[in-house]
Parts: sequence; structure tokens; C-alpha cells
Amino acid sequence: MKIIKRDGRKEEFNKEKIISAVNKAFIAVDGEESETGSAKAKEIAKYVFDLNKELTVEEIQDIVEEKLMASNRKDVARAYILYRNERNKVRTRNSALMRVIEEKITANNVLNQNANVDEASFGGRMGEARSELMKDYALNYIVSDMSRNNHLNNEIYIHDLDSYAVGMHNCLSVPFDDLLANGFNTRQTDVRAAQSINTAFQLLAVIFQLQSLQQFGGVSATHLDWTMVPYVQKSFRKHFLEGIPYIEPEVLETKKKELDKIKEELLPIEDELYVHVSEKLYRYAYDMTNKELKQAVEGMYHNLNTLQSRSGNQLPFTSINYGTCTLPEGRMVIKALLDCSIEGIGKLHRTPIFPCGIFQCMKGVNRKEGDPNYDLFKLALKSTSKRLYPNYANVDWSVNAGYDVNDPKTYMGTMGCRTYNGFDINGLGQQKDGRGNICPVTIILPTLAMEAKEMFENKEGKKGQSLIDVFMDYLDDKIHEAKDMLIERYHWICSQDPSSARFMYENGLMAGYDGKTIESAMKHGTLALGQLGLAECLQILIGKNQTTEEGMELAKKIESLFKERCKAFKEEYKLNIGVYYSPAENLCYTAMKKFQKRYGVIAKVSDKEFFTNSTHVPVWEEVSPFEKIDLEAQLCNYSNAGCITYIELDSGVQNNIEALEELVSYAMDKDVPYFAINVPNDTCLNCGYTDEFNNACPKCGSTNILQLRRVTGYLTNDYRTAFNKGKQQETEMRYKHSNKLQNWSHVPCKE
Repeated sequence: MKIIKRDGRKEEFNKEKIISAVNKAFIAVDGEESETGSAKAKEIAKYVFDLNKELTVEEIQDIVEEKLMASNRKDVARAYILYRNERNKVRTRNSALMRVIEEKITANNVLNQNANVDEASFGGRMGEARSELMKDYALNYIVSDMSRNNHLNNEIYIHDLDSYAVGMHNCLSVPFDDLLANGFNTRQTDVRAAQSINTAFQLLAVIFQLQSLQQFGGVSATHLDWTMVPYVQKSFRKHFLEGIPYIEPEVLETKKKELDKIKEELLPIEDELYVHVSEKLYRYAYDMTNKELKQAVEGMYHNLNTLQSRSGNQLPFTSINYGTCTLPEGRMVIKALLDCSIEGIGKLHRTPIFPCGIFQCMKGVNRKEGDPNYDLFKLALKSTSKRLYPNYANVDWSVNAGYDVNDPKTYMGTMGCRTYNGFDINGLGQQKDGRGNICPVTIILPTLAMEAKEMFENKEGKKGQSLIDVFMDYLDDKIHEAKDMLIERYHWICSQDPSSARFMYENGLMAGYDGKTIESAMKHGTLALGQLGLAECLQILIGKNQTTEEGMELAKKIESLFKERCKAFKEEYKLNIGVYYSPAENLCYTAMKKFQKRYGVIAKVSDKEFFTNSTHVPVWEEVSPFEKIDLEAQLCNYSNAGCITYIELDSGVQNNIEALEELVSYAMDKDVPYFAINVPNDTCLNCGYTDEFNNACPKCGSTNILQLRRVTGYLTNDYRTAFNKGKQQETEMRYKHSNKLQNWSHVPCKE
């Protein structure tokens, strides 16, 4: 007797399969195997066998159901039916999963979920297929039902679900001071401490790459200018001593004591001892050090734009913070970083995608004429006008109060996307190094608004409640669930063995690691409770967004709830749970697609391909740059886990650095923590000309154009091919805020 499998194959009938399935149904009801159950199982199996004809699997299962229902054990029949249904669900899910994996392997449905991953490449296809499998495993075998339902219902999104299963964490500010000074171990060998500025920058790129393999997010240097000071000094001493043979022996004889001290001690490059030995030698060493520094920085930029370390030819997401070191060595580093940014990389001098440069603005250091690093702030503005980088971090941000002015590790520093590590409740204070965003979730505010509206219309809220009251209560419930989801994932991450990330733990990249448990380090990081679509949420609730007085009032009420709850959670659980204004590069699109499927097209809410990021003013609102800063500054300080404000300008900014300075200073004075400026960056890939020209190069006429744009805090390559559909539309809808300013290209802006 043959049976016909679901895929059409035929095989010999095996009565033991029926006996096993029926016995399981009896055991599920009775709690143990019984003679009655075994007898009924054998009876049904014999009946099917005696039919002696080809049957499909489904036909056999139907017969089993009928025989059980006809017996006096209908409870067992129900158990068998439930078991059968569950098996069908698993098969259906697995079948759907296989279809998705086939799409990924063949690159038949490229979605550009991450703008810096090439989904069509071999590595990208393998990575995307593997990602789908890992997501399915995490959702169905690891997370709680509450977490799973929130994620699937488009209410609370679990970021980087494919990394959930193996217990990876998100991002990290790397303690480069320690690694460069002491060396580090890798899987294959060990690396000595850096002895020159060239080696230090090479190792910087190596460490960035190695750490990016231990996690799923970005890696940053929090104060690179200060970090590199001793290596500038080492290179200077090296070049100084190299020139000694060219100095007259009789001169050297009289300077033997000074030379011995120079060889033994690492001195600042402006130490008078150097000049005392030989002014000529001093100038030679200074020039050679500058030359080496420039080459080292160029090497770093090229390495970080070519060293692909993740599936899909993905570059490590790297960020460097700098700008506050007033020592001569630090100033040299800052200038070299900015000069290289302005010059660009490669034969066409293209804008580097990585690292994300972040200039740290600090009162008394670089903000005003007369400040020691004001000239470097001006150079940073020049770089921004042409290359979009650097962005600007506000060291004096009120939320970072309590930082140590003498310790750059405590200065306001960030990942390029916007992640910020605030005050550590577990003992590290405002220290940034060795800490990161452990894991984020994002509340989809428009979904909650629509659900609250349905509750209100169905009178499911408390008696006498308004729609806003119903929404706020519902949001409160979801904030608590989001907290539970974060803690659930935190414990899963902490349950992993440190051997999962040897480079990170053996070399002390995560602060506080006690050599035994992951939690000893993870407890210093941030659990980010994010949000998406505030503008659309307000539109659903009151028909206006935060650009209106009523909209801003409700926005502050919503953000106050986020802030108050996270503050309480932090104290209760002794974990750094913070409010996060999510980047949502892919989520802005996928969440909208799910929303549209459920609610259709709603004017000013779902009549486009994306949700507005976090608390941002919608990209289509025609406001001036000052107005946009004013609006977003009112909401920035409700976040203590990361946010960004950016404005859109035209290419005229390259001829008006004074206006650009006024805008950055205005944002800093408004207590904006992290500020970025979007300027058009079109590059001709034939001749290298860079400006705003869109479809054809005005210099050579080529249409081989790269249109580089910012995706979140980071840059990526041509947005027309690298961005998902939602981000493409969002980019095209971005209103140039400089349009609201008169004579923008010629005179400084005025408020």
C-alpha cells in the first residue's frame, strides 16, 4: 500500500506513524500511555491498512479524526485535531519561510533594508537568507508571546531580530586609549602597543573592524584627538632622533644630557628641550610628523571605506568624535582629519562614507572667536559644506551635565546614527568608553493611535475619557511592555558565554567586565526604548502635527510620559533604560507597509511610503532652518539615549560658511545635543566634479552621477539604488529649509 506525501512523492504505508500520533493524543489528555489508547491506535492503523488503496496524508488524517470522533473519546479527538492544526501551522510557516529564503538567495526581491549592504552580492544574498532564518527562530523559539505579538502586530518593533537568537548586543564606544597603549590579542596572534602615529591609525581601523564582528551595530571613538596625542609625540621623537646624524658632532657633544632625556621620556612636541638641542632639527621633526600624520589619516579613511567585514560587502559602521583637544598634538590631529575629509578619497576625491565625523562643540574651546580651537571649528564647517561631515555634538548639552572637564572620556560623544550613553546608574557616571546601546525596541506610535481610536469609538476606555486619555493610558501600557521586552532581551544577551566574543571580552573593550559574566559589563550599557512616527500619531489624534501649538503641547505630553517612565524604570531595575529617538532606516518603510495593509490610506498619515522618524518635523514642512531647530529643540531633552536634529540646505552653503556657523551655533545654544546638516552631494564618476547638479555633470557632461545623501545619521552611496522605497521617497520630499532664507548664498542668515 502506498501513501501520497504532500510534495507528491509516494512511499510505503507505515502504520507505526498512525499509532504514534494517536497515542500522543491519548497521552495529551490522560497524562500517560494506556492500554485503551494503544488498542484504539492499533485499531485505526489496521483499518487504514485494510483499505488497501493509495491515500494522501490528508485523507489518512481525516480518517483518524473520524474514527476518534466516532468513539467515546471525543476529548482525544479534539487533542488530535489541535495537534494536526499546529503541525499544519508549522508546515505553512516553514513553507513561507523557504519562499522568502529563496527570494533572498536569488536576489529576486531586493529591499535595501540596510543602505550599506549590497543585497545582490554573494555575501549579501547569503546574509539576507541567513537573516530570515534567524529572525524566524528568534520569534518562534526564543522571545515571549508578548514580545512576539507586539512585533508582529506592528506595535513594538524588535530591532536586529536576526542577531537576537545568538545573543549579540548592539553598539560600542571603544576604549582606544587602553588598546593602543597596551596592545591587544586576536584569535590568531597578539598586537604590540602602537609606537607611532601611523601605526596608531592603522590599528584604529583594525580594532574597528574586529569589534564590528562581535556585535550588530556601530563602533565609535569618543575623543580621537586626545587619544592620538602620545602617538604624535612618539612620531615626533622618532623623527627628531633620526635627524641627529646630520647635526655637527661638536654640537651634539654639548647636548648629550638633553638627548638622553629625550630618548628616555615622552615629551610634548613643544617642549623647550627639543628647540634647545636644535631648532633646525625641531623644524625637520615637525614637518616629518605632519607628513606622517597626513598619510596615517588618509590610510584610516581608505581602510574604513574598503575593509568589508560583514555579509553583503558591508563596511563597519564607524564614528569618530573630536574637536576639543587644545594641545598642539591634538590640534594637529583635528586638522589632519578635517583636511582629509575635505580632500576626499580615491582618484576622484569622493566623499568618504565612513567614518562618520563628529565635531564636539565646547564653550571656551572652539565656539567663539578667540577660543583656542575656533579656527578648527571654521575648518569643520568648511568640510560640512562640501562633505556633509562632520556632524556636531554639543559637549555642553544639559543632559550630559556632570561630565568632567578634565576627562574627555566623559564628554558628549555619540555614534553616527545618534546613540548616546548617559549617566550610568551602575557606577561609571558619564564615562562613554566601553559602553554602548545594548539593544533597542521601537514603539510604532501611529499604530497605537489607531488602536486607541478604535477603543475610544467602541467605548472601551474608562468612563468619561477623551480620545487623548485613552491613547495615553494605552501608550503607558505599551511603554511598560517595551521595558519588559528590553529586559527580556538583556537577560538573554547576558546568558551567553564570554567566549562568544573573545576579542571584546579578553581585551577589555566593555567596561566593568569581571572576567566571569557578561552581565558585569552589559549592566553599564543602555537599553534604548525608541519611538517612530510622532507626527503621524498627532495627526491621527488631533489632526495636527507638532508644528502647531496644539500639536506641540500634545507632543510634550507624550514625550514626558516616555521620560518619566524610563527614569522610574532605571531606578527600579538598576539598568540604564533610556528614551531613544530611533533612526528607523528600514522600519520607517516596513512599519508603514504593515500600517497601510491594516488601515489603508489615511490622508497626512499613510498616504506616502514612510513614517516620519521619531520626533522629527515632517520633511515636507516648509519651515526655515531656525524654525526647525526651534521646534525639535523643544523635544530633544526628553531623550537621554540618543537623538539627532538635521536641516536641509542647498549647495550655496559652500559660499557662505558664516551662515553655516550661525546655524550650528544656534543649534548648540538651543541645547540641541547632536546636529547635522544635509547638503546636496552629487559626484561625477567620470571627472570627479562635486556639487549640486543632479542628472548631468556641468564640467564634462557625463550622466554617470553618484547622488550621495544621508540615510539616518550616517551617509551611504547613491540613494536612488541604496535606499529602500520609503527612504527614497523621504529623501525626494525633503524640503530645503534654506529656501526660507533670503539671499542665502550671499549674506549670513539672521534669525
